[in-house]
Amino acid sequence: MRGSVGELGASIPPSSGPSGHLLPAGEKREQARGDLKTGTTESLDQPSPLRVRLTLSSSGEIAITTAPFTPLPENTVWRVAVAAARLDSANRLLRHKTTRREIYEAARGEYPPAAADEVLLLNEKGEPCEGTITSLFLDDGSGVLKTPPISCGLLAGVLRTELICARRARVQRLTLQDLRSGRLFMGNSLRGLIRARLI
Repeated sequence: MRGSVGELGASIPPSSGPSGHLLPAGEKREQARGDLKTGTTESLDQPSPLRVRLTLSSSGEIAITTAPFTPLPENTVWRVAVAAARLDSANRLLRHKTTRREIYEAARGEYPPAAADEVLLLNEKGEPCEGTITSLFLDDGSGVLKTPPISCGLLAGVLRTELICARRARVQRLTLQDLRSGRLFMGNSLRGLIRARLI
């Protein structure tokens, strides 16, 4: 987040925790702690898994929200459709996780949930980039996953970065034919790698 803050010119709030971690101030901090400790503020007896979202405004205000999280069943295989909407590889904002998600929402809206579990976006050159909520990975049989470079027009992604740093993945420009020839995975830091197939 700090890298994006610097590049986008946002403010870093003065309140921070150990190791410089960003924290909300005052009552918002206590509310966030309560939400995270109990699972939800409504269910104190049976905490449930949560998806946690932290946003930082351009003025430096932090907001933390939570929503219920349901893990996927084992052996899930996602059906992945290809969007007509295209990403612009020259748009450097795509490299940062922001609330500007119009292109992703438009792509997701091209297919009803019953028809596709995720929607893959290509750039203006027809190169596969990423899903609406996931990074793209290809198992081509080499033992190292392939994932598109951010220069194609995509978010670096936490899971993607971790796999690259662990040398379990490396960047490579991909084609739709590559995806049809190998084993496709979509993934993010919340759900991990998810087996997928193009439809």
